[in-house]
Amino acid sequence: MSGSIRLRRTAGAAVIAAAVAFGAGPLNAAELSMGLAAEVTSIDPHYHNLSPNSNIAKHIFGTLVDQDEKQRLKPGLAESWKPLEDSTWEFKLRKGVKFHDGSDFTAEDVAFTVKRAPNVPNSPSSYSIYLASIAETIVVDPYTVRFKTKGPYPLLPTDISNIFIVSHKAGANATTADYDSGKATIGTGPFKLVEFKRGDRIVLQRNESYWGPKPAWDKVTMRLLSNDSSRVAALLAGDVQMIEVVPTQDMARIKANKDLTVARVVGNRIIYLHVDSNRDKSPFVTDKAGKPIDKNPLKDVRVRRAISKAINRKAIVERVMEGEALEAGQLLPDGFFGTSKKLKPDAFDLEGAKKLLAEAGWKDGFGLTIHTPNNRYINDEKITQTIAQMLTRAGIDSKVEAMPSNVFFSRGSKLEFSLMLVGWGSGTGETSSPLKSLLATYNKEKGWGPSNRGRYSNPKMDAVLEKAMATVDDAAREKLLAEACEIAIGDLGIIPLHYQINAWAMKKGLSYAPRTDEYTLAYEVKPAK
Repeated sequence: MSGSIRLRRTAGAAVIAAAVAFGAGPLNAAELSMGLAAEVTSIDPHYHNLSPNSNIAKHIFGTLVDQDEKQRLKPGLAESWKPLEDSTWEFKLRKGVKFHDGSDFTAEDVAFTVKRAPNVPNSPSSYSIYLASIAETIVVDPYTVRFKTKGPYPLLPTDISNIFIVSHKAGANATTADYDSGKATIGTGPFKLVEFKRGDRIVLQRNESYWGPKPAWDKVTMRLLSNDSSRVAALLAGDVQMIEVVPTQDMARIKANKDLTVARVVGNRIIYLHVDSNRDKSPFVTDKAGKPIDKNPLKDVRVRRAISKAINRKAIVERVMEGEALEAGQLLPDGFFGTSKKLKPDAFDLEGAKKLLAEAGWKDGFGLTIHTPNNRYINDEKITQTIAQMLTRAGIDSKVEAMPSNVFFSRGSKLEFSLMLVGWGSGTGETSSPLKSLLATYNKEKGWGPSNRGRYSNPKMDAVLEKAMATVDDAAREKLLAEACEIAIGDLGIIPLHYQINAWAMKKGLSYAPRTDEYTLAYEVKPAK
């Protein structure tokens, strides 16, 4: 196996686990109930490149290459892979794997998936960033597939680990609605879909024919509990045995509960502000009286820098996040592949922010609406309200409009906002993922910028990123990725805020290895031995 990404961890990103004495009754090893924090917008594994959707897809569908809890690559539906030359990768597929309907998994299903995944209609955020490098898919035989890339592309195994393989037979004419109804939801994963009740629950049944280790659970019920209080109450009442995204305000008492165990790890998700930095006129920028203006101040890097300086990240981490986050100055925490040692969180400097606004011609400030989801990220609306207060003190009269995540992402993808709070978890465990999706110049044909909702564009950054993607040598590629980060963050194409700490709480008697990618995987939950 070759082409895997080196992932270095620092002490700050090491797993922190807190286990307390046993006090609860025995758990039913046949069934597992879980409380998930975010809405699942679709069961279609290629509809929306969104972590909650992918979390469910990982239970039902397989990937050629898998990732462990630290996002290190390991075999999945492919037993091995290797480059035959700079622009050709060969994957040897696992034999004897069955889809849920009993049909055989073959290279034809891989070819079908690679064609389908980037082209799902109405996708709010496409999976094209992971497949854009592929020029041709060649089925050599039923268990060998080759990918011809558009040039040297060492990251292909890493990218392909984010693509869920679907059945050609079941999916040939299937729509997203067919996957959501269960009609086309035929995978090779450890569980089969029993029920998807939007906004309420997802029920899974163990796949007895699964090729890998059998999960401990015959049945899994995932309740969709986006309300923090409801999720914690369900855990304490025994309605669920495990929850993800432990609310920061409840962490201390959950840690102190002798019936519960807590697992935590610094994750790969950055919370940031996406800025409308490209348009001459922005829809939610006004004068101080609230009237629309013809000039977009957010195009000026000095204004974006003023916004960044006006934000007290330390206060957000300590007071809003109650210590369950780290201040951010770039796309991933220190120690991840492709990060820069030069980039640090902007220091809070209110007077400096006011000075920059004056230099940019906005001494008297302007009005601004910040948009945010209210059920997607930890304390998302609360963070945004805090930022609005900070910007108002700097002279940018700010108000907040919060909404459910499904509405937020739909509107954001239509470029309806001026400034928005968003999060991104790197599916590849390194910086090319956010660079390609969030900051590369939007290019649908190329597959770049599908989540670039501010339409930031810098040809110099694009060129460095392009070069990095074609660089085989790990050390040279890492240096180029760091340089691309320095350009994009130097421009404040996005404004980094903080990195989330991922936390799970569960009944004593369960164990779970916390993951940098946030996924809550039922098949990785183990009954205590």
